[in-house]
Amino acid sequence: MTRSPTAGPPPEPLVFGPLTRTDIVRYQGASGDMNPLHHDETFARAAGFGAPLAVGMLGAGLLAGYAAGWLGPANVRRLKIRFLAPVWPGDTLTCTGTLLKEYQGNAGPLADIELCCARQTGEAAVRAWATFALEPEAGPGLLPLETVPPETVPPETVPWT
Repeated sequence: MTRSPTAGPPPEPLVFGPLTRTDIVRYQGASGDMNPLHHDETFARAAGFGAPLAVGMLGAGLLAGYAAGWLGPANVRRLKIRFLAPVWPGDTLTCTGTLLKEYQGNAGPLADIELCCARQTGEAAVRAWATFALEPEAGPGLLPLETVPPETVPPETVPWT
Protein backbone atom coordinates (compact mmCIF):
# COMPACT_ATOMS: atom_id res chain seq x y z
CA MET A 1 0.00 0.00 0.00
CA THR A 2 1.41 3.38 -1.04
CA ARG A 3 0.97 6.26 1.37
CA SER A 4 0.19 9.70 0.02
CA PRO A 5 2.67 12.40 0.97
CA THR A 6 1.53 14.83 3.65
CA ALA A 7 2.39 18.43 4.47
CA GLY A 8 3.45 17.57 7.99
CA PRO A 9 3.32 20.10 10.79
CA PRO A 10 4.26 23.73 10.13
CA PRO A 11 7.79 24.76 11.04
CA GLU A 12 8.59 26.80 14.11
CA PRO A 13 7.68 30.48 13.73
CA LEU A 14 10.14 32.61 11.76
CA VAL A 15 11.09 35.74 13.73
CA PHE A 16 12.68 38.67 11.90
CA GLY A 17 13.80 41.90 13.49
CA PRO A 18 13.69 44.30 15.03
CA LEU A 19 13.60 45.91 11.60
CA THR A 20 16.03 48.72 11.01
CA ARG A 21 15.70 51.49 8.46
CA THR A 22 18.62 49.84 6.70
CA ASP A 23 16.59 46.60 6.39
CA ILE A 24 13.69 48.56 4.92
CA VAL A 25 15.85 50.52 2.45
CA ARG A 26 17.75 47.39 1.38
CA TYR A 27 14.48 45.58 0.65
CA GLN A 28 13.14 48.67 -1.10
CA GLY A 29 16.18 48.75 -3.38
CA ALA A 30 15.99 45.04 -4.11
CA SER A 31 12.29 45.26 -4.94
CA GLY A 32 12.64 48.34 -7.16
CA ASP A 33 9.92 50.17 -5.20
CA MET A 34 11.60 53.54 -4.77
CA ASN A 35 8.58 55.38 -3.35
CA PRO A 36 10.01 57.99 -0.93
CA LEU A 37 7.36 56.95 1.60
CA HIS A 38 9.69 54.06 2.46
CA HIS A 39 12.93 55.99 3.00
CA ASP A 40 12.38 59.77 3.22
CA GLU A 41 11.48 61.03 6.69
CA THR A 42 10.18 64.41 5.49
CA PHE A 43 8.07 62.86 2.75
CA ALA A 44 6.61 60.23 5.10
CA ARG A 45 5.69 62.85 7.72
CA ALA A 46 4.10 65.11 5.06
CA ALA A 47 1.99 62.10 4.01
CA GLY A 48 0.71 61.73 7.58
CA PHE A 49 3.00 58.96 8.84
CA GLY A 50 5.30 59.20 11.85
CA ALA A 51 8.22 57.65 9.98
CA PRO A 52 8.99 55.87 6.72
CA LEU A 53 7.24 52.49 6.62
CA ALA A 54 8.33 49.17 5.18
CA VAL A 55 7.35 48.09 1.68
CA GLY A 56 4.36 45.76 2.11
CA MET A 57 6.06 43.07 0.09
CA LEU A 58 8.77 42.74 2.76
CA GLY A 59 6.31 40.91 5.05
CA ALA A 60 4.80 39.06 2.10
CA GLY A 61 8.27 37.94 1.03
CA LEU A 62 9.01 36.66 4.52
CA LEU A 63 5.75 34.67 4.43
CA ALA A 64 6.49 33.23 1.00
CA GLY A 65 9.97 32.18 2.14
CA TYR A 66 8.57 30.62 5.31
CA ALA A 67 5.99 28.64 3.30
CA ALA A 68 8.52 27.58 0.64
CA GLY A 69 10.87 26.38 3.37
CA TRP A 70 8.05 24.25 4.76
CA LEU A 71 6.62 22.72 1.58
CA GLY A 72 9.22 23.41 -1.12
CA PRO A 73 9.57 26.34 -3.53
CA ALA A 74 8.96 24.17 -6.61
CA ASN A 75 5.64 23.03 -5.14
CA VAL A 76 3.92 26.44 -4.95
CA ARG A 77 0.73 26.40 -7.01
CA ARG A 78 -1.13 29.49 -5.74
CA LEU A 79 -0.39 32.36 -3.36
CA LYS A 80 -2.84 35.08 -2.31
CA ILE A 81 -1.66 37.99 -0.16
CA ARG A 82 -3.62 40.55 1.89
CA PHE A 83 -1.88 43.57 3.42
CA LEU A 84 -3.49 44.55 6.71
CA ALA A 85 -1.26 46.96 8.64
CA PRO A 86 1.89 49.00 8.13
CA VAL A 87 5.25 47.75 9.36
CA TRP A 88 7.60 50.26 10.98
CA PRO A 89 11.27 50.51 11.86
CA GLY A 90 11.71 48.77 15.21
CA ASP A 91 9.00 46.18 14.54
CA THR A 92 9.74 42.49 15.02
CA LEU A 93 7.82 40.28 12.61
CA THR A 94 6.78 36.70 13.30
CA CYS A 95 5.66 34.39 10.49
CA THR A 96 3.45 31.40 11.27
CA GLY A 97 1.46 28.92 9.26
CA THR A 98 -1.48 26.58 9.62
CA LEU A 99 -2.41 23.60 7.49
CA LEU A 100 -6.03 24.10 6.41
CA LYS A 101 -6.55 20.89 4.43
CA GLU A 102 -4.96 18.21 2.30
CA TYR A 103 -6.82 16.84 -0.70
CA GLN A 104 -6.46 15.14 -4.04
CA GLY A 105 -6.21 17.59 -6.95
CA ASN A 106 -6.35 16.80 -10.68
CA ALA A 107 -2.56 16.48 -10.88
CA GLY A 108 -1.89 14.94 -7.46
CA PRO A 109 -2.08 15.62 -3.74
CA LEU A 110 -2.36 19.26 -2.63
CA ALA A 111 -2.28 21.19 0.64
CA ASP A 112 -3.91 24.53 1.43
CA ILE A 113 -2.24 26.61 4.12
CA GLU A 114 -2.89 29.94 5.83
CA LEU A 115 -0.01 32.22 6.78
CA CYS A 116 0.32 35.24 9.06
CA CYS A 117 3.08 37.81 9.45
CA ALA A 118 2.40 39.59 12.75
CA ARG A 119 4.03 42.56 14.45
CA GLN A 120 5.31 42.23 18.02
CA THR A 121 1.97 43.72 19.17
CA GLY A 122 0.18 40.64 17.83
CA GLU A 123 -1.43 42.70 15.06
CA ALA A 124 -1.41 40.88 11.71
CA ALA A 125 0.49 42.95 9.13
CA VAL A 126 0.12 40.46 6.25
CA ARG A 127 -2.01 37.35 5.77
CA ALA A 128 -1.61 34.86 2.96
CA TRP A 129 -3.25 31.72 1.65
CA ALA A 130 -1.35 29.23 -0.47
CA THR A 131 -1.78 25.94 -2.25
CA PHE A 132 1.18 23.57 -2.55
CA ALA A 133 1.65 20.32 -4.42
CA LEU A 134 2.72 17.56 -2.07
CA GLU A 135 4.79 15.86 -4.77
CA PRO A 136 7.26 17.78 -6.96
CA GLU A 137 5.91 16.09 -10.09
CA ALA A 138 2.28 16.85 -9.19
CA GLY A 139 2.04 19.85 -11.51
CA PRO A 140 3.92 22.19 -13.80
CA GLY A 141 5.44 24.44 -11.09
CA LEU A 142 8.36 26.71 -11.85
CA LEU A 143 11.36 25.55 -13.85
CA PRO A 144 14.69 25.63 -12.01
CA LEU A 145 16.89 28.36 -13.47
CA GLU A 146 19.44 25.90 -14.80
CA THR A 147 16.80 24.33 -17.09
CA VAL A 148 16.09 27.62 -18.89
CA PRO A 149 18.38 27.83 -21.93
CA PRO A 150 20.28 31.16 -21.85
CA GLU A 151 19.32 31.95 -25.45
CA THR A 152 15.63 32.11 -24.42
CA VAL A 153 16.24 35.10 -22.12
CA PRO A 154 16.43 38.38 -24.07
CA PRO A 155 19.72 40.16 -23.21
CA GLU A 156 17.91 43.43 -22.34
CA THR A 157 16.13 41.69 -19.45
CA VAL A 158 19.39 40.63 -17.78
CA PRO A 159 20.69 43.71 -15.92
CA TRP A 160 24.10 42.23 -15.10
CA THR A 161 25.25 41.79 -18.72
